[in-house]
Amino acid sequence: MPIYEYQCQKCKKKFEIIQSHQEALKTKCIYCHGPVKKVFHPVGIIFKGSGFYTTDYKRSEKKTNEASTPKNLKAQEGKELKKEASLNQ
Repeated sequence: MPIYEYQCQKCKKKFEIIQSHQEALKTKCIYCHGPVKKVFHPVGIIFKGSGFYTTDYKRSEKKTNEASTPKNLKAQEGKELKKEASLNQ
């Protein structure tokens, strides 16, 4: 059976209750009988099997950083100018 966590809106205490899916949700605090809200938690996901690796579809930072440095950009511009000059002759 699942465990549900509730938080009282009046006294702010949290408590857990084991309930079946068919049981009605709790509406009153077990300590002060104030109104309660259900507490939701994120679910952890684990990817297993082929195709779920950290390297899949990931660009290398090293390549993008090297290409975008001013020194490399100037070198690329110089190469392009030389190609254009040789084509125009």
